[in-house]
Amino acid sequence: MKVLSVNAGSIGDLFVPQSDRMRRVATGIHKHPVEGPVKVGKLGIEGDEQADLTVHGGLNKAVYAYPSEHYAFWIAQRLAVHKREEPLPPGSLGENLTLQGVLESDLWMGDRLHIGSVVLAVTEPRQPCYKFNAKMGFSHAAKMMVQAGNSGFYLRVIEIGTLQAGDAVSIVPGKRETSLAQLNERRLKGRQRDLF
Repeated sequence: MKVLSVNAGSIGDLFVPQSDRMRRVATGIHKHPVEGPVKVGKLGIEGDEQADLTVHGGLNKAVYAYPSEHYAFWIAQRLAVHKREEPLPPGSLGENLTLQGVLESDLWMGDRLHIGSVVLAVTEPRQPCYKFNAKMGFSHAAKMMVQAGNSGFYLRVIEIGTLQAGDAVSIVPGKRETSLAQLNERRLKGRQRDLF
């Protein structure tokens, strides 16, 4: 288990289809790999920004992690929609940490991830919105994320410090009362009518 990439980004524009025109919205979804050691404070990765603090960022969503194992799924979906292969570099899903070997099925609320000198606690799975659809380039991407259960997960910063690509990830179990997989399943069942 390790960090493949640490990603950060400034607030930028995203163009979202609305009726018969494109609407410009502010977003922090555009993340790019950062080289070398990166400081992590209580509100997340140094140099990273979130546009809508009502649903992103804050103490319980300071860092967003995404398993690299899901990238093949999104590459295939984009190929099916766009009929051409498009690159999908780390950070493309809006994540701060692109992880290898750490899946939603492995984690429970409150589990702690030790990476570099940083300690992070799992708080919840991502609930994608319309901005994710626009970023991926097709209108049902958010629904597909919920259906597949490959949501990634938010983390609270327990101990500040530094981390970098290549760092090992170790998991220290929490109370193990509610798993991320259970929460993703509840979201799927709760939104069944919206998905099909």
